[in-house]
Amino acid sequence: MAYFAAVLARTEDGWDVSETELDNVETLADLADLAREAALDDDTVLVFIEQEDAWFAVVRVDGEEDPRIFVSDAAAAARSSYGDVVLTEELVGRAGDSEFDDLDNLVTELEDSEDAELSDDEEDDEEAPVTGPGGVPVGPLGDSELLSEFGVAAKDLLDLSGEGAEPGDALAEIADALGCAEVLEAVR
Repeated sequence: MAYFAAVLARTEDGWDVSETELDNVETLADLADLAREAALDDDTVLVFIEQEDAWFAVVRVDGEEDPRIFVSDAAAAARSSYGDVVLTEELVGRAGDSEFDDLDNLVTELEDSEDAELSDDEEDDEEAPVTGPGGVPVGPLGDSELLSEFGVAAKDLLDLSGEGAEPGDALAEIADALGCAEVLEAVR
């Protein structure tokens, strides 16, 4: 399956876009180093990765900060060698976490103490997220807010990742919002 990867480095004049190869990139740290090499000073660098007709990822690197990642379909990415780069254990592990875990535990304890009517199997089915190979969640995963300061709201990014969305079209729309669609298309 073919892939496309581009590095978008923010400059005073907009975005400098260049196609890149991921053959020597084995980890997220390698990808972040590749992005930092393209940066002017500590400006923002984005890396677009598209696995043809399956998924896309956007990785944002701001200086020496930890990379921020968004993947359109984590389960599809898990079936790709390039998906291993962006699907870190921290990202995949966070998908199952909830800000309301303590509240959920309290509710569960109350239900148990009141002899809730649902069986344990039914409760597990309702709470279990849909997962793909290796327990990776199906659908979007990561920081959907990573492009909001550039005009791509979290809702818009999630909509571009929805069922039936084309990864190449999604990246083109993102590039259009960033003001670099023509440059991105030129390096494709």
